[in-house]
Amino acid sequence: MRIRQLGALKVSAIGLGAMPLSLEGRPDEARAVATVHAALDAGVTLIDTADSYHLPGAAPGHNELLVARALAAYGGDTSDVLVATKGGRGRPADGSWTVDGSPRHLKSAAEASLRRLGVEVIALYQLHKPDPAVPFAESVGALRELLDEGKIRLAGISNVTAEQIRQARAILGERLVSVQNRYSPAVRDSEPELRLCTELGLAFLPWSPLGGIARSSLDGPSRLEAGERFAAFHEVAREQGVSPQQVCLAWLLARSPSVVPIPGASRPRTIRDSAAAAELALSDEELTRLEASAAGAGG
Repeated sequence: MRIRQLGALKVSAIGLGAMPLSLEGRPDEARAVATVHAALDAGVTLIDTADSYHLPGAAPGHNELLVARALAAYGGDTSDVLVATKGGRGRPADGSWTVDGSPRHLKSAAEASLRRLGVEVIALYQLHKPDPAVPFAESVGALRELLDEGKIRLAGISNVTAEQIRQARAILGERLVSVQNRYSPAVRDSEPELRLCTELGLAFLPWSPLGGIARSSLDGPSRLEAGERFAAFHEVAREQGVSPQQVCLAWLLARSPSVVPIPGASRPRTIRDSAAAAELALSDEELTRLEASAAGAGG
């Protein structure tokens, strides 16, 4: 597995987005644990979770507890595995996503995440989303306090603008190491944020990185639409003898040395396929075709 930088730390070029293991349609415990173990076997050393990854109305932390159990049950060495979690969102019984970026909530949420993960220090703690009701500087200030108290080692922010990245950097300095925004061939609104992360040396963790491409596994019109919109990804996949998802992740890695995709998975075979993208070599000609396909699809 190739590696990439996350601050002073090194992580696998492909991470595991653990969210699908805890939301609606989640697998049973055995398959969920097997999925995490398959990721570790494939060389994945970055696992992304959050306290809000649970069923609507349920207690916070299902995903964090699951990841902790899976790591504890793994037979190999996990000392180099970085578990990144997030705070600042909730899931009430109606299935919506709420936001609470108040310093009091964030510090309380971090304490609870520490207990659920069973660690003394959270390796990477991320503000899940800016709260429009709370000044952004106050939310980021809570991360600074957690850093100063030694409860978190590194800080990240998610779902942010370029201006918010600069503001967080001014508050946290080099202890801000990552930005997690939605980014894929289908959704490329965060191009400015990706460029800024590359400039500042921050890791850029695309969530939902397979947007558009993942639908190629469906039957019916959606499959045809996905194939038409991102035809080059399917063509290159056929030529390389791999999945379109692998091609998509390899394309993302080629976008910038700051990119560390965190595709979700709920089956061992899915994360094994995603992890293999770290070793997939794409030629300049193939990358040009893929970029044209994504741009032509309006991504």
